[in-house]
Amino acid sequence: MQSETSGTNEDPFDLARFVSAQESCYPQALAEVQHGEKRTHWMWFIFPQLRGLGFSPTARLYGISGIGEAEAYLAHPVLGPRLVECCEAALSLQGRTATEIFGQPDDMKLCSCATLFAQVAGSASVYQRILDKYFGGGSDDRTLQLLDQ
Repeated sequence: MQSETSGTNEDPFDLARFVSAQESCYPQALAEVQHGEKRTHWMWFIFPQLRGLGFSPTARLYGISGIGEAEAYLAHPVLGPRLVECCEAALSLQGRTATEIFGQPDDMKLCSCATLFAQVAGSASVYQRILDKYFGGGSDDRTLQLLDQ
């Protein structure tokens, strides 16, 4: 399935939209996660979630279309490692909740993102560890429902 933006044969899901969005803010986003306090606006393209969960133009632009795009995202040589790095940074924090780190509603976006990518990467993944640590092992029900459609 192709994203709402126009993909090419080399990039059928237009993952370049994420690379472009992260270009100027990735170091800042990572630093904010490492320090346990998200302050700027990057959640949509650093911790993407399934399309259909958010309805703003930004949420639609950066929404992941399904399992195929999620697999491609994780396999991408820039995006996959960056997502792991940000998840590991969040996991390294002690004594803070997802809400304290990311605020609302971005804490739930983190849950949605981790739910999506745990479905691709499996139960031993960093994404499942995010769900275990910050969400009591629970998943985002709406993400799972959309994936089942």
